[in-house]
Amino acid sequence: MYINNGDDMLDKLVESLIESPIVKKGDYNYFVNPITDGVPLVESGLLQEVAEAVSKYANLNVDKIVCVEAMGIHLATTISLSTNIPFVVVRKRSYGLEGEVAVHQTTGYSEGELYINGLNKGDRVFLVDDVVSTGGTMAAVIKALKRIGVEIIDVMAIIEKGDGRKFVEKETGIKVHTLVRANVIKGKVVIEAFTAGKNSS
Repeated sequence: MYINNGDDMLDKLVESLIESPIVKKGDYNYFVNPITDGVPLVESGLLQEVAEAVSKYANLNVDKIVCVEAMGIHLATTISLSTNIPFVVVRKRSYGLEGEVAVHQTTGYSEGELYINGLNKGDRVFLVDDVVSTGGTMAAVIKALKRIGVEIIDVMAIIEKGDGRKFVEKETGIKVHTLVRANVIKGKVVIEAFTAGKNSS
């Protein structure tokens, strides 16, 4: 299902989602997409389209962009290059640097530790990630950012799947914006809504 939103800005993203193959991880239906997985091929035009949409709909009046390894890195890089805002990567391994903050995250298909470096109390930040599905990772990172004492100006996941956005908002009290809501229905990716600038709990 593809409902044209009257805005050609997201055509490449929508096309990439509709063409995404589906794989099963246990009981979890997982779509494989260039934005969420970096495979099969990441077209520069798709990244540019997403960065332009983020710049249009997110509040980027911030000191730093924060992303989560691994699939937030290409997004933060592209946004950083177009805005000149530096970015910090929440990594999956510890560096032991002064001020490092550990984050325990649980998703629908994995569990582990994440580590935050390069942020200071009072920093104004924009958190970006590829997808919010179960919401486990995003909620854990937001809670850690609050412990550090940064000011979370805006949060965006490019793709919303399932009830993850609502879970994050309930767990953290922070509003999460997305560009599109997509879900796997009868073995195919279905675009359920264009959510850019319209998310509400």
